[in-house]
Amino acid sequence: QVQLVESGGGLVQAGDSLRLSCAASGRTFSNYAMGWFRQAPGKERECVAAISWNGGSTYYTDSVKGRFTISRDNAKNTVTLQMNILKPEDTAVYYCAAGRSFVVITAATRYNYWGPGTQVTVSS
Repeated sequence: QVQLVESGGGLVQAGDSLRLSCAASGRTFSNYAMGWFRQAPGKERECVAAISWNGGSTYYTDSVKGRFTISRDNAKNTVTLQMNILKPEDTAVYYCAAGRSFVVITAATRYNYWGPGTQVTVSS
């Protein structure tokens, strides 16, 4: 079992930055690929960014490339999502997820554990 808790969400203006953090506890953190997903009202949950077990490989959805950065610290059992130049369309609930894989995974169905989510709201 892996427990995940996100933090760092909030209300910001367009162009601002936010840093989301996800703290993991339970089983060996480095055995899991990690991902950040988001879900806006009326939309499907999408993978925003994902990272392999050792941080060697990453994935970003096209809309956030160049603005968001995912990283992990296996010694501290944390994964972070640095979000820069935020846009109103980034508004959503952001979820941290852990999947039993050593490679990057982007499909939500392949993730085994989820955090409760944190709200990010970007005003124009």
